[in-house]
Amino acid sequence: MVTTLVLIQLVLVLVCIFIGAKVGGIGMGIYGMVGTLILVFGFGLAPGALPIDVMLIIVSVIVASAALQSTGGLDYLVGQAAKFLRHHPDHITFYGPLCCWLFCLVAGTAHTCYSLLPIISEIAQAKKIRPERPLSVSVIAASLGITGSPVSAATAAIISADILGGKGIELGDVILVCVPASFIAIVAAAFVQNHIGKELAQDPVYLTKVKSGEIDPVADEQNLHQAETHPNPQAKYAVWAFFLGVIAVVFFGFFPEFRPHYVDANGQLTAVSTNNMIEMIMMSDAALILLVGKGSIQKTVSGNVFAAGMNAMVSIFGVAWMGDTFFKNNQDFFVNHFSGLIQSVPFLFAVVLFVMSIMLFSQAATVRTIYPLGIMLGISPLYLLAMFTACNGYFFLPNYPTEVAAIGFDRTGSTRVGRYVVNHSFQVAGFITTVVSISVAFVIIHLL
Repeated sequence: MVTTLVLIQLVLVLVCIFIGAKVGGIGMGIYGMVGTLILVFGFGLAPGALPIDVMLIIVSVIVASAALQSTGGLDYLVGQAAKFLRHHPDHITFYGPLCCWLFCLVAGTAHTCYSLLPIISEIAQAKKIRPERPLSVSVIAASLGITGSPVSAATAAIISADILGGKGIELGDVILVCVPASFIAIVAAAFVQNHIGKELAQDPVYLTKVKSGEIDPVADEQNLHQAETHPNPQAKYAVWAFFLGVIAVVFFGFFPEFRPHYVDANGQLTAVSTNNMIEMIMMSDAALILLVGKGSIQKTVSGNVFAAGMNAMVSIFGVAWMGDTFFKNNQDFFVNHFSGLIQSVPFLFAVVLFVMSIMLFSQAATVRTIYPLGIMLGISPLYLLAMFTACNGYFFLPNYPTEVAAIGFDRTGSTRVGRYVVNHSFQVAGFITTVVSISVAFVIIHLL
């Protein structure tokens, strides 16, 4: 009876994602909220945690990015990047994801990639490269940055004394194993993804948007040429201001001891959280960008970056809340059913981690929930470390905030959710990076 109810609820979640994806725009958020309502009112589930911090991070980063666009800074940045890519345009599929990975690796959160996704998308589109290719790998690369970052919650969880820290695994081991494994996996995924999908000029969705006037490739090419050859000199100051904010986020993420501290309700001296730090810095950075770039608030909110970001926020509000409501209420069911799989074949633990990360929607939660079971079953701590990147499996369902944002930023429509929901743009890159990173990690631990 319990199994039947869980399966019915899972079907409901998938149907809502499917309908929302087909409607487009904020449809995923609206139908995600419909699913949340049915789960709570119809099945009696407790509402999951609202994705407030994720939404606020997106708002703060998008406001800064939109301010950059309103000052001409985004065009300037795209133009400078386009110069570099002029003779090797296919490299955006490699360089874009690696930049996202590096940002997230240093900052400890995948949400820093929101500032890069619109830039990657615009460069790809202007160069007639299918944006799905770099965007799909970039989103996966952002997650890989977490499972290797010295400042992420997931890494803090895995090296804690009650998990692998008590078995002799330290932060240096995580960096030594997971960072090179992730780098190689991203390059492998980018190489494959560079050959997936129709060329942009042959994509029917893109051609439909061009025909309707929603996208004007001639104007895009002219704007890119203008950005390359006649950049707005004032815009470069806005770009520097934008990067100042990003650098500040990275610095305080990597060196939390430099963050402001305050006395909490328990009388403990506490550092400002990563989420709050990103929100304060990036939203304030928008003011600096507008000041030095002489931009306007009106142009900031009327640009396509702001619109896409707000669409992503609404979508995340509904879809992420629905996912958390379903998975948190059925957590014991999934843990109990999958734990038996690894009794006979320890390597299946990676599969369990992957599946449970889909259900738990968080690397840190997956580590906290499942890794004690691996220790209890006597799996080698080094093997458990090599499987760390398997905790990134939540790309399997296209409802994670970075996926939703990437879909929104791709004006060509090439980055999308498929007819059957699970056949979306991020699936191939996700599986390639998972398999390659774990395989490389096992090679590394045997060389240690």
